[in-house]
Amino acid sequence: MTDLSNRVDAVLPALLEDLKDLVRIQSVSADPERLTEVERSAEKTLELFTAEGVDARIVRAFDGAPPAVIGEKKGPDGAPTVLLYAHHDVQPENDPADWDSAPFEPTVRGDRLYGRGAADDKAGIAAHLGALRALGDDLPVTVRLFIEGEEEVASATLPQLLEQFQDDLRADVIVIADSGNWDIGVPALTTSLRGLIRVDVELRTLDHAVHSGMWGGLAPDAIMALIRLLDSLWNEAGGPAVEGLVGGPAADVDYPEDRLTAESGILDGVQWVGEGSMVERMWTKPAITVTGFDAPKVAGASNTLSAVARARVTIRIAPGDTSENAVARLEEHLRKHTPWGAQVSTTVVDTGEPIALEATGPAYDAARAAFTEAWDGTAPIDMGVGGSIPFIAEFLEAFPAASVLVTGVEDPDTRAHGANEGLHLAEFERVVLAEALLLRNLGA
Repeated sequence: MTDLSNRVDAVLPALLEDLKDLVRIQSVSADPERLTEVERSAEKTLELFTAEGVDARIVRAFDGAPPAVIGEKKGPDGAPTVLLYAHHDVQPENDPADWDSAPFEPTVRGDRLYGRGAADDKAGIAAHLGALRALGDDLPVTVRLFIEGEEEVASATLPQLLEQFQDDLRADVIVIADSGNWDIGVPALTTSLRGLIRVDVELRTLDHAVHSGMWGGLAPDAIMALIRLLDSLWNEAGGPAVEGLVGGPAADVDYPEDRLTAESGILDGVQWVGEGSMVERMWTKPAITVTGFDAPKVAGASNTLSAVARARVTIRIAPGDTSENAVARLEEHLRKHTPWGAQVSTTVVDTGEPIALEATGPAYDAARAAFTEAWDGTAPIDMGVGGSIPFIAEFLEAFPAASVLVTGVEDPDTRAHGANEGLHLAEFERVVLAEALLLRNLGA
């Protein structure tokens, strides 16, 4: 083992205990009843980094806004400045009965630590903390810190924070620890992510509900019209049928069928949808999903023609597209395909831009060398992600001269946002070592 890997090994037990303490704080930013927990989470994060010599403080865009932690630990004069990002808020746990252990009581089973936020993204915080601890007084770069408190609720005040604290956050390299690796034992750098739009579609056919026996077969009800309209969003293969959306090629990466089956949870006999390679369909082509539907429930439903029905349509948009184009193309499609003269209206819920990073230059060379060393000679792959991290576009806009590295602790079985979210402990140690090596390489 190298000196730095020995240092990481030495700090790991206490680091995991700190991570467990963070997981116990129920910092669910989407729950108004637990906003005090979000505050507790920020305070604990502040305490942990202050103990490592970081000149840190809690900031917010305005009174009552979610708390972020920013700070700085100076390195040698003339050394590069590196901004370390993670977020301390977490997703709701949903039904605790779906968990094999209490979601906010960190539990080790086998080779994983389970709990809400154990990976996404309190392990990102812990990775930054561990790298600083391992380097100690030998910090070869100036480190700046930004631990956000509202990532899981769309980072609404992030643009204001980046503007207000731009001088405190400006850096040569930005390390965003909110993604993952290709597999256990195979590291990755995330170089592209899809964006998204969410649009509520409302369709009306009647000014009030009417008896299906009296009017069925003559007057179209809103549900049948909405079903017909939604069906037009996909072609026969299940790919997007909305014209004008952008798609493109993906990296030449093999995604084995058995792994796709295991990780997706797809049932026996169910076919994949879409066209192109598997990774293109997941990373660099658009995907359309109906994520919500408002209509009378089956239980208690009456023999009535519904006057109005609503659906939430989500489109994951590919790198090279824009949310503005996707919204326009969707609305154009809906107007063109609304059946039987029904009245259609749309409301844009939110949007996020896709990104494609230029994964070249000295910072990427330093990262690839660090990852290869931490993973015992296994070089990282450049990976796309089908999900969205819209705030990355905000960083690119605020700091156009910086190199942005997107990394993380997740693996194919992390189950972020779901029940039994878990952190692979051996991979976490490699992540901490890789970040310490990265800072060393950047300083060199």
